[in-house]
Amino acid sequence: MTSDVWLPIPPGEIDGLPQGLNFLFWDGGEDGTREFPGDPADCVVYVVPYLKRQPVKVRPLESMRSLRVVQTLTAGVDDITAHLSAIVPGVRLCNARGVHEASTAELALTLTLASLRGIPEFVRAQERGHWQSGFHPALADKNVLIVGYGAIGSAIEDRLVPFEVARVARVARSERTTVRGPVRSLTDLPALLPEADVVILATPLNETTRGLVDAGFLARMKDGALLVNVARGPVVDTEALLRELESGRIGAALDVTDPEPLPPAHPLWQAPGVLISPHVGGPTSAFLPRAKRLVADQLSRFVNHEPLRNVILTTGPDTTGG
Repeated sequence: MTSDVWLPIPPGEIDGLPQGLNFLFWDGGEDGTREFPGDPADCVVYVVPYLKRQPVKVRPLESMRSLRVVQTLTAGVDDITAHLSAIVPGVRLCNARGVHEASTAELALTLTLASLRGIPEFVRAQERGHWQSGFHPALADKNVLIVGYGAIGSAIEDRLVPFEVARVARVARSERTTVRGPVRSLTDLPALLPEADVVILATPLNETTRGLVDAGFLARMKDGALLVNVARGPVVDTEALLRELESGRIGAALDVTDPEPLPPAHPLWQAPGVLISPHVGGPTSAFLPRAKRLVADQLSRFVNHEPLRNVILTTGPDTTGG
């Protein structure tokens, strides 16, 4: 029986890896062309390289005929679910829940505060040596709507509490109740959007959420509202957002865009009222320790035939390419 495990972190740098598996290092390389560390057909657990383009991540999948587990180091798994046809049946796809909540929630708050308080304007004024004072909105007393109330959405609310916001509304795919209050369904968005001063997107990308933030969604946002996206770029209709930004009616703070990376000449760069960061919600000093702990724990569970954490789906015959 094969026992190869492909890791994007050198095995010697991960404490607590279990016995009984053959650990091989493969991170795709700088340009995505690094040679495979072994025969992909012998790989049983594939830990997907982090911060690599989709073609790199999926390159070995079609040849991994003994695969049992795909473990991403991202919260979103859309890069992999888009290529399920390349994966054999019976493979458990697991995400990195527990790894990115803290850093992504930090960035969501950073983008919100920076946009509201005019930090980009201050930075530009500093470069000119210009003392530019003025009046800016505070986060205090604002109504905040979180769209996508999973682990990251919950972590964002945890960090909103000390800022004395007036109210937090929560939206997810289905209704439920939490210790902080009710979570409304996506069908309630038309009623909630006009009341929100800040709308924070933290939803996964799937067929339900792709293009969710379209012209109709944006039109329902109140004048002067701020859209913050730490989810995935295609959740937002870029052309519709550009029209609203160019009108000056709303602002936006985007860690993710569509397309991504954003081309140098793209009009979104120069649109008024937008702050853009280059998809940096996850890659911080908080990432590596949490990622190592997750990998070691998952592999121990795998060896000991215990339930894996964060299983998103298990592939079936209808997801394979034969």
